[in-house]
Amino acid sequence: MNFIDLRSDTVTQPTSAMRQAMAQAIVGDDVYDEDPTINRLQEMAAELMGMEAALFVPSGTMGNLVAVLTHCQRGDEVILGDLSHTFLFEAGGIAALGGVQPRTVQNLPDGTMRLEDIRRAIRPDDIHYPITRLIVLENTHNRCGGSPLDGEYIHSVAEIAREHELKLHIDGARIFNAAVALDVPASELVKDADSVTFCLSKGLSAPVGSVLCGTKAFIQRAKRIRKQLGGGMRQAGVLAAAGIVALETILPKLQDDHRRAQRLADGLKYVEGVHLDLETPKTNMVYLKIGDYIPLSAYDIVEMIAEKGVKIGAVGERRFRLVLHHWITDPDVDKVVNVFRETFKEILDR
Repeated sequence: MNFIDLRSDTVTQPTSAMRQAMAQAIVGDDVYDEDPTINRLQEMAAELMGMEAALFVPSGTMGNLVAVLTHCQRGDEVILGDLSHTFLFEAGGIAALGGVQPRTVQNLPDGTMRLEDIRRAIRPDDIHYPITRLIVLENTHNRCGGSPLDGEYIHSVAEIAREHELKLHIDGARIFNAAVALDVPASELVKDADSVTFCLSKGLSAPVGSVLCGTKAFIQRAKRIRKQLGGGMRQAGVLAAAGIVALETILPKLQDDHRRAQRLADGLKYVEGVHLDLETPKTNMVYLKIGDYIPLSAYDIVEMIAEKGVKIGAVGERRFRLVLHHWITDPDVDKVVNVFRETFKEILDR
């Protein structure tokens, strides 16, 4: 069976143009800075982010880990949201591998943290406490409905960071989705940050890789951390080549994913038994809940829907996340709506 897969934008496949570019990529030893394709990708990424330099890494998780370990020393503390990807879904890497302590602050439904909560989380200068060194924001915010954080909010957080001599890192795995939603360049959203990561392998549809951006001095230090973590990939220009094509050809089409997310939401809001989250979709993600009167869990319904050729993700006992991406078409969206309608009708008719 050919599935319509909405579990995540990580399921995207490389395009034919990416595969051709990978096959023809000119490569060298990247640990020696001699891979011309990686060097070109890094230059493109730095320019897009308005930063001095960039570093190609295998994954967004490694990119965030490298950033934290470059900014922080063992025993330092980082402030981040309690629903952030780095806290929930990166296997505790900053603590396990870096000895960096997470200090969580409540994420609001729009993905932000209250500025006063951030201020309260900063440790005073006391030998009993770890040293607060870094604030991490996530943009777009995955678990908060794919919410984009605007430049004004990021600027306010950056001012707090500067006031207390802290650094600001942005987990920008989907920063380009935020830029599209807010109709601003991505560089505008990260201009007050000390570092940012973005993923090539989600909505941009490349098979592997993320990029970490910052100052030249920061990236030079980050290279050492990447090497320690086993991220020196040698002739990885075959992977970077796909990333270049992604930035050139898929980035300009991200608006289509947002449009289809809205099309999907518009169809699902008429399906009896499900309730859309308020203001969904904000970008390329549709979040919805099961009605209280439905006797099955989200996990049960995921299996029923899969039997009809559609894969979706359960993010709790009563909640789904559907993620639009390059490989989803308008007819696919219409089929998903019909599958939901049929499935919930079956449940209600029991």
